[in-house]
Amino acid sequence: MKTAVPHCASFKAHEDIIERVNEAMPDEELLYDLAELFKVFGDSTRIKILYLLFESEMCVCDIAAMLNLTVSAISHQLRVLKQSSLVRFKRVGKTVFYSLADEHVRSILAQGMEHISE
Repeated sequence: MKTAVPHCASFKAHEDIIERVNEAMPDEELLYDLAELFKVFGDSTRIKILYLLFESEMCVCDIAAMLNLTVSAISHQLRVLKQSSLVRFKRVGKTVFYSLADEHVRSILAQGMEHISE
């Protein structure tokens, strides 16, 4: 038999808590942008690409070979990752090498992996 979880005893909102938390809340637009960023992490192919780039900078052909996908499919995913500022690229001759955009992305991946490995 399931026991009901008690709710607020007074059935009255705790105005002090609500006010404090409301003042700390980011603007709606920032929360939307954060949600959009996490959506990008919600695709397993993009996570695989990010994890490869966590280990080394790579060109599209190398990424495609490692993931057994077409260059076109990888290019599409890299475009999404670039638009979200998660990867950057540099051109060396005719070859374009991709890497994680910065230490924030590296940290997000490392912390995510640590969290699921606990």
